[in-house]
Amino acid sequence: MKNRTNYPPLILGSSSVYRCELLQRLQIPFETASPAVDEFALPGEAPGTTALRLAKEKAHAVAKLFPDALIITADQVAALGEIQLGKPLSHENAVQQLRLMRGREVIFHSALCLFNSRTTRLQARVIPCSVKYRELSDSQIEHYLAKEQPYHCAGSAKAEGLGIALIERITGEDPNALIGLPLIALVEMLMEEEVELF
Repeated sequence: MKNRTNYPPLILGSSSVYRCELLQRLQIPFETASPAVDEFALPGEAPGTTALRLAKEKAHAVAKLFPDALIITADQVAALGEIQLGKPLSHENAVQQLRLMRGREVIFHSALCLFNSRTTRLQARVIPCSVKYRELSDSQIEHYLAKEQPYHCAGSAKAEGLGIALIERITGEDPNALIGLPLIALVEMLMEEEVELF
């Protein structure tokens, strides 16, 4: 039988409470670290490319602090057609985003990286998730924002909270991708690193 602990320590490179809660579902010990990365899209960069680049940058930033670890990082960029929808950061921007998205389909590009800083092996994927928003009135948008204030969430909605009420339909290969940490892909990556979950 393999030694279940014969792999480097796991580090979640994220300050997100929701990503932490998702990773706890796998029942493996891990620590967290906040990567110092400026999150912005480069001119002309596709949404999935932005998410993947940022997830990789986060992994390398955390690796400087943990040179002998398995580092899990993620990033998410929402897109409505060619329009990238980042974190609104203000009430006014969130209102604009939700007005733009009401009744429409938005693709959330969730990038995931697992970086072994001991061996420098990097596994990375982008898992898209399609979200159809309900037709929302201005009043519903204002009431939602007053209750949840999702100003640090791509697309101005917390699907892990009241934001689920804004959504008509979710389509994708991993429901956790919308919350920001695609667990199905992560399990595959961890297995490649011989991390046994059970």
